[in-house]
Amino acid sequence: MIRKLLLAFLLPLAAASLADAQDWAVKMFSSTSHEFGSVPHGAKAQHAFVIRNIYKEDAHIASIQSSCGCTTPTIEKRHLKTHETTQLLATYNTKAFLGEKGATITVIFDKPYYAEVQLNVSGFIRDDVTFEPAELNYGDVDQATWAERTVQISHVGRRDWQIVDVTSPNRSFEVALSEPIRRGSKVTYTMTARLKPDADPGYFQDRLTIVSNDQSSRHIRLFTQGRVVSPLTLSPASLFIGNLAADASVTKQLVVRSKKPFSVTTVACDDPRFQFGKSNGEKKKLHFIPVTFAGDGASGNIAQKITIETDLGITATCIATATISEPDAR
Repeated sequence: MIRKLLLAFLLPLAAASLADAQDWAVKMFSSTSHEFGSVPHGAKAQHAFVIRNIYKEDAHIASIQSSCGCTTPTIEKRHLKTHETTQLLATYNTKAFLGEKGATITVIFDKPYYAEVQLNVSGFIRDDVTFEPAELNYGDVDQATWAERTVQISHVGRRDWQIVDVTSPNRSFEVALSEPIRRGSKVTYTMTARLKPDADPGYFQDRLTIVSNDQSSRHIRLFTQGRVVSPLTLSPASLFIGNLAADASVTKQLVVRSKKPFSVTTVACDDPRFQFGKSNGEKKKLHFIPVTFAGDGASGNIAQKITIETDLGITATCIATATISEPDAR
């Protein structure tokens, strides 16, 4: 009897210790759960769990497993050195499933220690709403230009079904809705989603939320993705000035390119030790910009942003770095 009581006391302690021991792995995840919300049948629905190795030791993911076929996990890379990141992509299988579905994705580490991390995804796959196409893919879009895609949104079951609003966390989207076409119990809208010229360069993966008058399930998500590409390229993207004496002066060069002729209007840096060659305002596809750093006797590591403005209405930036030595004692 005493032995049974002792075991009953020790087992909860062992479980608690195991949970504490695996907490190191949980800390590498940006989040451990995601709610897809209400998603139409056949629509594309994905979520990226970001994993970053915050430790000195290498980390290795041995396996990933999903408790339900409604969610398929894939991973970019399994071996992470210090400060490296990867993404675990959870794909919600809306074509093969309907109704409320959820899954637990178990991520198993074998380095630097054994650990298991559980990620939870959930959502509701509905068959009364369809999107055509299933997502809005913008591909590559030149920065400072408009881009638009259209989608047909259909609902079957209620003739009085209505879209009352469309929202997005991305301020660079604006949408326009056509008048609804009603045939029997089917209602169809054509929606145009425009990506505005103020969109920042880089990849984006966002969602538009369709808000309807259906009180039982008002919000439906439409996923968007693409890449905004700057027409300017700046090289080097990071300018290393060098290891310098405190009173040294050195000149480097930045190269700015574009597909079409442009002029450089301003080159600026908050650090007065940086000076730049003057532009003559000439329009051309390639500009060479001299960058001179003149030490003022101060030492230390520096990292300063250089901003280049053009008549295209587009700005290019780079970070200039240097290590300034202590002045010699005399």
